[in-house]
Amino acid sequence: MAAAAATAAAAAAAAAAADHSIDYKLSALLQEVRPSAAALRAAGEAADAVAGLIRKVPTQQANPEDVSAFVRDLGLAGEKLAFTFRPPEVVRVAGSHAAGAVARPDVSADLLVRLPKECFHEKDFLNHRYHAKRCLYLYVIEKSLRSSPSIQKISWSTFLDEARKPVLHVYPATEIAELPGFYVRIIPTASSLFNVSKLNLSTRNNVRAYTKDGINLPTPKYNCSILEDIFLEENAEFINSSVADWKTLQEALVLVWARQRTSIYAHDCLNGYLISAILVFLTVDSGGNLINRSMTTRQIFRVVMKFLATSKVWMKGLVIQPNKKRTITKEDIACFLKIFDVVICDVSGHVNLAFRMTKSAFIELQDEAACALNCLDKCRDGGFEELFMAKVDLCAKFDSCLRINLKGNSKIVTSSLCLDDLSWRELEKNVQSLLQQGLTDRTKMIRVLWRSTPSEWNITDGFSEFGSSPLLVGIMLSSLEKSFRLVDIGPNPENRDEKEDLIHVVDQLDFCLLVGGQDPVSSSGALFEAYDTFAKQLRLLDDVPLKISTVQPLDPAFRHTSVFPPEPHPLAYEKRSSQRLPNFTATCIQSLEVMIQLEGSGNWPLDPVAMEKTKFAFLLKMGESLEDRGMFVTASEDEVNVLTSGYSFLLKIFHERGLVLQKRAGDDKTQTVPSEDKELFLRSQHSSMINGLHGRYQVYGPVVSFDWTFSPMIIDINSDFNLKDEKEINDNFMLSRKSYEQNPHDIEPAMFLATSYDKASEAWTKHSPSKPVLKRMASYAKSSAELLTNLILHGQSGQYTWELVIRGKPSKDFHPYMALNKGIVKSLHDARDKLLVNFDPTTCFLRDLKCAFPKSLKLWYDSIGGDAVGLTWEHSKKRGRDESDETMLEPASILKEVGNVGKGSMILGQREYELHSFSVPNTNCNAEIYVQYNTDNQKAVVNIGDLFWSDELIKKTSMPLTAPTLSVLSIVEDDVVFLYLDEIKVADSVVQTWNSRELFSIFEFHADGIGIPLRLPARIIASYFSSYLNRQGAQLASNK
Repeated sequence: MAAAAATAAAAAAAAAAADHSIDYKLSALLQEVRPSAAALRAAGEAADAVAGLIRKVPTQQANPEDVSAFVRDLGLAGEKLAFTFRPPEVVRVAGSHAAGAVARPDVSADLLVRLPKECFHEKDFLNHRYHAKRCLYLYVIEKSLRSSPSIQKISWSTFLDEARKPVLHVYPATEIAELPGFYVRIIPTASSLFNVSKLNLSTRNNVRAYTKDGINLPTPKYNCSILEDIFLEENAEFINSSVADWKTLQEALVLVWARQRTSIYAHDCLNGYLISAILVFLTVDSGGNLINRSMTTRQIFRVVMKFLATSKVWMKGLVIQPNKKRTITKEDIACFLKIFDVVICDVSGHVNLAFRMTKSAFIELQDEAACALNCLDKCRDGGFEELFMAKVDLCAKFDSCLRINLKGNSKIVTSSLCLDDLSWRELEKNVQSLLQQGLTDRTKMIRVLWRSTPSEWNITDGFSEFGSSPLLVGIMLSSLEKSFRLVDIGPNPENRDEKEDLIHVVDQLDFCLLVGGQDPVSSSGALFEAYDTFAKQLRLLDDVPLKISTVQPLDPAFRHTSVFPPEPHPLAYEKRSSQRLPNFTATCIQSLEVMIQLEGSGNWPLDPVAMEKTKFAFLLKMGESLEDRGMFVTASEDEVNVLTSGYSFLLKIFHERGLVLQKRAGDDKTQTVPSEDKELFLRSQHSSMINGLHGRYQVYGPVVSFDWTFSPMIIDINSDFNLKDEKEINDNFMLSRKSYEQNPHDIEPAMFLATSYDKASEAWTKHSPSKPVLKRMASYAKSSAELLTNLILHGQSGQYTWELVIRGKPSKDFHPYMALNKGIVKSLHDARDKLLVNFDPTTCFLRDLKCAFPKSLKLWYDSIGGDAVGLTWEHSKKRGRDESDETMLEPASILKEVGNVGKGSMILGQREYELHSFSVPNTNCNAEIYVQYNTDNQKAVVNIGDLFWSDELIKKTSMPLTAPTLSVLSIVEDDVVFLYLDEIKVADSVVQTWNSRELFSIFEFHADGIGIPLRLPARIIASYFSSYLNRQGAQLASNK
């Protein structure tokens, strides 16, 4: 009982602490986004000044020729639209300023300008005549305001992206320091302008051109567009009076949840006006009084999210009218529900405030609200970071994004731009319908958005620039099984109904980037098939002393997270394979790691070295057995690789006893590191966890803003953690941050990742990345995300293209392809002997550099396809450091030592000629490099002469190489040197393509401070290439 009480008390204390934390953060956020009282007064004075200028616009003749293009695009060319302009009857501030709910950074003040009845005829509600005169009235105001010295700039825009309803953005000449970019938005209203019965939503046709088969159709959206202006003042007054003296409701409106989600804060979904209407609905009796004055801001936010996500009231329609004043009937609401996807009846009962909202937008809105509820309940600090700080745009939310350019599309050019709805909205609806019909249950959600209003619009251009930006489509997949199936089976052609004249068979839809012209998702099927066959063969081995009980793949390719998924290699098939060979193929093949567990036995040795030797003996036996079954096996002292079905598999054995053993690190007998079994165990757990995540979210890649210094990342995919686990994790995290106050730049681990099998973050991030590296990673991630978003939304941007973002610029530095022509290769066996299995010269070079400079240099490289290695000082040479410190070598000396690693040599500041010669092991062949060095005025130029391979080596390897060159670009700052390997040309007699990714990957890194980013010289490449031949026991010089 006491233990239970203590647990309950601890849980209550933790909950209270969490509540206090999020309330504090919400308070700080509100304080940051809400302008000061002084700034609001200045904004109010600016709006009042603009209102005063509008009231003083003199009576004058309004000439429709001034906006002739706008009139023409409405279909009213030649109509008599002239009228005598009179000053507006009413000009009043509305919107967020009137409601006391202003939020930065984009701050504006709405001015409602009531159109005088004398400027309109009683039937101007027909055929867009109202919209044309509305625009002309604004044009007269704009022309007058432009002559005022108190106005800096005026621009045209639209009301909620509706082209036929322009508004003016007026920028005062006096800027408000706290509100940069502040402007006054002028919105015309039409109070009492027309007879409301003439604008009945379900029966009236007010655009005579809108017909079908010669019959006039109702125009509900057109009618709603005018009704919206008629009752805009009344609705604004009702909302303002409901919110004005309610502080927590104002704060709930200010919260930036919707603004951070760009695909729901859009013309066909939410906006500030509609959010205010929904909140006010929840405060009145018709909305169930779900929000009351005793609630806090956070409680109001939760109520709104729950209502958006789960309420059944949406199916019946929302009615803002209080019950006691209700004039709208059930029949009226039923008509609204038949016409519109979403219904929010305004305070008058005549207008559907949500007439622009589409079904797909509402589905996304409910999905986002459901996610918000989940964050409130399960995320750290009540989901503050995820809900209010992290921006979720179309690119981040959806699994696939399409960009469709419809500018000049015939359906837009030849159709009327404005009938009941705008042509851009009709195209949105058509694309949405087409995709839903074609994709069926392959998708969970499809979202089509076309922001048609140009960023800069001149009213005299009409609608000519509308629709210039591309139409955007977001697609959220339902599941891999459904989304990537090959065929949709339609009805039987013999038995189907006569009306069913469509059988659609859809090719596989690949929502991913193509790599090398191929789809890595679709090609992964061959990999999984090859693995399944290989794993089955392993389990069937009966001549191994201990039976194989478990086989688990560890490579990222098996959990769909490999940047470059492996492709079948033509030389990695079984001996009896009839695989057709290409003319050329890659010389190297990377192995995919597979973990094996054997059945239990008490005879395993306890000594770590003896255990590893025993494992290797088992692996050799497995290799022999598999080779007897037609597979190819390569074995060395360190690893056993099996080539089958086009892939190479690297075998590793895991034994549970090895989890408690430690191995020595280098010559230091006191320092130990986890055994290989420990590392295999952690990797297997990680692989299982990611596979589980992939099973629940087939296409995943969340991008979050995270404070790694003060927050642990708790990865609880299966909801395994209880309060006790969370407390243990937080205690471990706080223990790791004890040293922050003394040394905030050197805390370990900088990145704290807690999982069910590792609550102290010891598995992956205990020693790396360091805080400087993590900071740099975060910076690169942010800039990459911004570039990627820009590419998705707008296409190519300057020099950056998809290829640069996803794959990096291809290099021709060094990638030997193996010729397989009959005239060159004697036999398939001969070609396979030259295949370099699991060879990576970059790894070899980096390993040697780490050994040579364990404390001096930090290495930076891209293991998946770069072309340079970066070196920075492990302990930066700060300006002003103790000049007496002579332990640090000069940069030129360091660079020379780096060059010496791998039999290189570099000397700066003088000219030197060197001849580098070495023999290729196990052959009678020699390779020579002739090098010339030169530096001049802080710019170094290094020329490498021909790389001479002997005739015998060329004959044996069929890889003639000539003319590698190396050049140093420049010395950056005092001691930062960039060296670039230009190219290695291939002999003219052999047609080959060189790619740095597979054989030789090095990454170019630009250091922020002092360092030595370095590219590898050709002699190092040649050296490691020859060393590999020795390690693999290549018999190039054997006489056969």
